[in-house]
Parts: sequence; C-alpha cells; structure tokens
Amino acid sequence: MAHLPMEPIDPKENPGPGALTANMDAPSIRRVLAADLDGWSGYVGVNNHMGSRFTKNREHMAVVMEELKARGLLWLDSKTVSDSAGPAAAKAAGVPFLERDVFLDNVETVEAVTAQLELLATAAKAQGSAVAIGHPHDSTLAALQAWLPGLAARGIVLVPVTEILKRRTASQSRAPG
Repeated sequence: MAHLPMEPIDPKENPGPGALTANMDAPSIRRVLAADLDGWSGYVGVNNHMGSRFTKNREHMAVVMEELKARGLLWLDSKTVSDSAGPAAAKAAGVPFLERDVFLDNVETVEAVTAQLELLATAAKAQGSAVAIGHPHDSTLAALQAWLPGLAARGIVLVPVTEILKRRTASQSRAPG
C-alpha cells in the first residue's frame, strides 16, 4: 500500500512532504499525487496518512479517485474521520475500496496494541474478515510478534487486503438485489 499524506484537521499536525491539501485545485492534486506515486512500484492501492480535512472534501477525493482508477489501484480508507468522502468517491469512480475496521496503535504500548488486535479478531470472526491499520512502531511490532503465532489455533488466517476485497466483492455480487 502507498501511504499517501493528506491534510489533517489540526493545522499543528504535519502530514509530511508530498501532502495533498484542501487548498489545492484539481491540477495541483494530480501533480502532487503523480509525484507521490510515480517514484516507486509494487503497490496495489493507496490509503490516507492523516487526511481528516482532505478526505472530507468530496470534490478533492473525486480527483484522487479518478487518478487511482486510471492507475488500476484500490482505495483503503483509514477512516481518520467518520464522514470521509473516500468510500463514496471510490464507489462513484468505480475504484475498488475497503475501510479499515481497527486502528492498531493510537496508543503505542504493547498492551494497547494487543487489545486492538483482539478487537480485530472479534471483528474478523463476526464479519468474516477485518482490516487493520498500524505503523511500524516498536510496540506494534512486538505485539504482532507475540499475537500472530496463535492465529491458526483460533481459526484466523492473515491475508492480503486484496484477498479481503476479492471476497467482499464476490459476496456482494452474489447477494440478492
């Protein structure tokens, strides 16, 4: 996944270089997005780093989705804000998309991350799958290292986000109309 910096609501937060911002026009969004994505390869989709202010903007997210569609990429909405325009924009543009179910490391302790992993397991069992987002913090990596070996015994399989998307898309196409 390409973790794309986008403008947060709090102006004191810095999303980093190459961020898409709410004051950009469509050509600027396209130019910055291309600069962010063209320098490397091997990713299947994009998700937002920060971005609460940017992802609320329907017009801006429509531009992003046009570009993702043209590149054959999926959208994974980090849901940094509950009223993100990302899913609706993706759907309108025909971009495959998912939303994260659990954020692993808002609190950077092994105990907190482990608790979030348990929420993830509960969601996966209830829904048939679940998507988590986290960062390579020491606490996140330590919690994952301890938690992952027990998945098979719990009947849980770790899969790429593309597999979840494929399964959800297949089940939606089989659902009665």
